[in-house]
Amino acid sequence: MAASYKTIHPVKYYRDFLAQNVRPDGRSLQTFRPVSINVGSIKTAEGSAIVKIGNTTVVCGIKAELAKPKAEEPNFGYLVPNVELPPLCSPKFRPGPPSDQAQVSSNFIAETLTNSRCIDLRDLCIVSEHLAWVLHCDLICLDHDGSLLDACVIALVAALRTVELPHVLYDAEAEKTVVSAEKRSKLKVHSEPVATTYTIFDDEILLTDPTNEEESLSSGIMTVVVQGDKLCSVHKPGGSPLTDAQLQECINGAMKRAEHINKLINTALKSHET
Repeated sequence: MAASYKTIHPVKYYRDFLAQNVRPDGRSLQTFRPVSINVGSIKTAEGSAIVKIGNTTVVCGIKAELAKPKAEEPNFGYLVPNVELPPLCSPKFRPGPPSDQAQVSSNFIAETLTNSRCIDLRDLCIVSEHLAWVLHCDLICLDHDGSLLDACVIALVAALRTVELPHVLYDAEAEKTVVSAEKRSKLKVHSEPVATTYTIFDDEILLTDPTNEEESLSSGIMTVVVQGDKLCSVHKPGGSPLTDAQLQECINGAMKRAEHINKLINTALKSHET
């Protein structure tokens, strides 16, 4: 009976729960779903991580290749994030070119990396004007059940922290490159941004870490990115406006969560190293 009621009147179904300060999955309005992180699972990649937030699952693999730096940025390497949302992860995605959400997600990840200065692209330069590393960061969603951007950022940061790049020697005169398979050095990660998504229900009720269903029924969605105790960016593509008090509440919640997420990443890295 409840399933039929939910199908016919999904918004009213949620209102009945939220009126009691509880969500249909049993969480309170400001409770996060469990997060699990595993690193180093893809042996053919320079760095990798798998992240689960509730049922949402994202795998990140990082591959490195050599290229010539841009003429206008001779001392910089490249960081190329790409988010894939295959039909496997949700019925709303179809085979073919990247969906709008996939492209928006890829742009969000690129902006997050830039704003947080997570990676200094100068660290990826091997020889100015001649040789630099390109890190292709492929993020593939295996199960999309809300808070996709949160899972993508966590997976990317965790994967970046596992990256080890081979030692490279370059002879400019002979234009010869020698890559050492034995000597490797860890990539420097200068900051660890964490994204936290909120939805606004009925223009006033804030829900933390929404499921896919909650996102589809919401009147607005917002993702807050923090690094430590500093605000990095706020991504809010339209929808219901928030008051200053609501925005501050979201930022405070994101900062508390960031501390927890960074501890989980450190634990996963220690487990991988032992």
